[in-house]
Amino acid sequence: MSKRVPIIGITLGDINGIGPEIALKSVYAKRLTGVRLVLIGDDKVVSREARRQDRAPLPAWSPAESSQPSHRVTVWNPTPQISPAYRPGACTAAASRAAHAWVTAAASAALRGVIAAIVTAPINKEGFMKAGLDYPGHTELLAELTGVARYEMMLLADNFRVVLATRHIPIKAVPGALTRKGVRDTIEMTADALRWLGARRKRIAVCGLNPHAGDGGAIGNEERTIIRPAMRRVRRKDVALTGPVPADSVFRQIRHGAYDAVVAMYHDQALAPFKMVAFEKGVNLTLGLPIIRTSPDHGTAYSLAEKGRADASSTMEAIALAAALARRPNPWRTP
Repeated sequence: MSKRVPIIGITLGDINGIGPEIALKSVYAKRLTGVRLVLIGDDKVVSREARRQDRAPLPAWSPAESSQPSHRVTVWNPTPQISPAYRPGACTAAASRAAHAWVTAAASAALRGVIAAIVTAPINKEGFMKAGLDYPGHTELLAELTGVARYEMMLLADNFRVVLATRHIPIKAVPGALTRKGVRDTIEMTADALRWLGARRKRIAVCGLNPHAGDGGAIGNEERTIIRPAMRRVRRKDVALTGPVPADSVFRQIRHGAYDAVVAMYHDQALAPFKMVAFEKGVNLTLGLPIIRTSPDHGTAYSLAEKGRADASSTMEAIALAAALARRPNPWRTP
């Protein structure tokens, strides 16, 4: 890719949600230089959305025909045999199967170096279940497609960065899912990500699992038996670790510049405060993959489908981050 203009692939996600709308809005609004933007999905869906937004149809492109799109924005339909019925606001198995096929094609293209990065519009987990697809989210699907066992979710907006030690699992399963090795690996992956993102420092706060970080064992022992020992096993001289810290105060501290990233123990511990302050600009970056993948930090928003009111700001930020990272060495991609 070094002698070619980087191609950023943007999958349409669940077409019955706001994915096509925010994808189209983003590629027209975000005038990035030095990249090509390719919408990946049903070209008929893209044409319909373009008409709705009073835009001209996008030219088609296929990597089988040329290695480089000739236009700044194009559409690639890797599965012309798949054309799900458009049912705005409905959660359908057909739309989810199509979204799965487009992500699979995008991942394959990224692994081959055809595209430099992937930005994924939202999918719906219930829809995946209806389609018989056993993935709780894009993160787990892309990990399987790229053959990696260790991966993480980082949510970021400017210098507000959070990483999850566990992801899409029930709350009751979180304590049993935490291990010393798992927490240590998450911390070290966070440090690698900070370097990739160009952070000057690597000050990482590690959340406790329990209220008040366990209060010395009065409200739980995971801090003493799992989290603190995991922190002691981190052998990174370039990282300053603090913790376990209470989750009810650390996110205010990172907003005021005390840390460069926070490692949280479970999904809502991090995402509730993050989305409260950074919903419009938040980006999800998958760590540990040999490809670059970003996404907006929200879901399909079925209630907004076909209304033209969806905010594409998060998707624009995801495209901009993907384009920036495409110009830097990926710490998890071997030459």
